[in-house]
Amino acid sequence: MATHAERGPEPRIPLSRERVLRAAVDLADEGGIESLTMRRLAEELGAEAMSLYYHVANKEEVLDGIVDVIAGEINEAADRIDVPSKGVGWKKAVRQRVLSAREVLLRHSWAPGLFATRTNESPAVLRYFDALVGLMRDGGFSYDLTHHALHALGSRALGFTQELFDTGDGAGDEKADAVLESMAEQLPNLVGMMTEIVHDDPDSTLGRCDDQTEFEFGLDIILDGLDRMRETA
Repeated sequence: MATHAERGPEPRIPLSRERVLRAAVDLADEGGIESLTMRRLAEELGAEAMSLYYHVANKEEVLDGIVDVIAGEINEAADRIDVPSKGVGWKKAVRQRVLSAREVLLRHSWAPGLFATRTNESPAVLRYFDALVGLMRDGGFSYDLTHHALHALGSRALGFTQELFDTGDGAGDEKADAVLESMAEQLPNLVGMMTEIVHDDPDSTLGRCDDQTEFEFGLDIILDGLDRMRETA
């Protein structure tokens, strides 16, 4: 029986666009999207930086590509949903689709910010919205009302929302709260609200005030309103 030395080194897995993009996602999961550089990506893959350019033209193409990767995960999760979407069933089908997208983004907390910055249309994102339009058409929505619905849902359709106040990762929350308290006389309503409302589940958030309950609250308001418009259209 040949020893390991006699067999020689294990064959290297060849680089491919898919492997490069998956490694980029893994790096972003570990250190955030700001940690992703072409040099760091090459190190992760055990390759020379120049060899990456056979598969991706530049970092911008990597960023566009990993949007496709994440959107592909969202589509895979959504495709596993098996609920009727005809008639009144549209709302449950859309709700579950949106929440399945959110579950994916909670695993990649850096992704919403990246989605918001890309200007190139992702084929995987377009596929997601095409299926979403199909569910609304199953529910009896006209194309015109569906178009309005997509605008109303905005990024929420993909499982995230842009916060009114960007407080980052929460590291400055205590300082921000102290500033608010010092302005209680000038901002009595805002300070009163912030003092009373406590978010109980920081582990399920994509932002300081975007926990699961808040997200579903807003989603249900939109879907309920759209359902009433569907019935009267």
